[in-house]
Amino acid sequence: MSAAVIAAILCGLAILVGCLGIIVPVLPGSILILIAGLAWAIVAGGPAGWIAFAVIAVFSTAGMTISWVLTGRRLKERAVPNSSILWSAVGAVIGFFVIPVLGLAVGFLAGLYAAEYARLRDARRAWESSIAAIKALGIGILVEFILAVGSALTFAVSVATHFLQAA
Repeated sequence: MSAAVIAAILCGLAILVGCLGIIVPVLPGSILILIAGLAWAIVAGGPAGWIAFAVIAVFSTAGMTISWVLTGRRLKERAVPNSSILWSAVGAVIGFFVIPVLGLAVGFLAGLYAAEYARLRDARRAWESSIAAIKALGIGILVEFILAVGSALTFAVSVATHFLQAA
């Protein structure tokens, strides 16, 4: 196997892990996709590799930025403080180790609800605020994931083009 084939396989796996990392926050996400795109551009060389990297960079940067802006705006609209999100992250980490498979999600939800209940002192309002925060985070994740898939498709086209030209 040539170095280009090995690089394509490794970069492709890194991009796959990056896409999964957007959905499962324990894994690296868009940053890993960006690094894999850069590695592929260095290995592939030529204009096609660097054009692919530029497109991947635009998709990855746009995905992260849009996700942060949409999520932040929606959280501000509902007046959900950053401390509640921090407590939900702590809950997610604890849940990950306490409950197999589903612990990350359960811990996230429990931490978020507990933080909102402590802040609002009303179960109904805390639940509504928690659901609004989850929706905001979900929309941000969805947008970032769609743009990550765009990066993955760009990488796939670049790899196919590279090897078709070499043949």
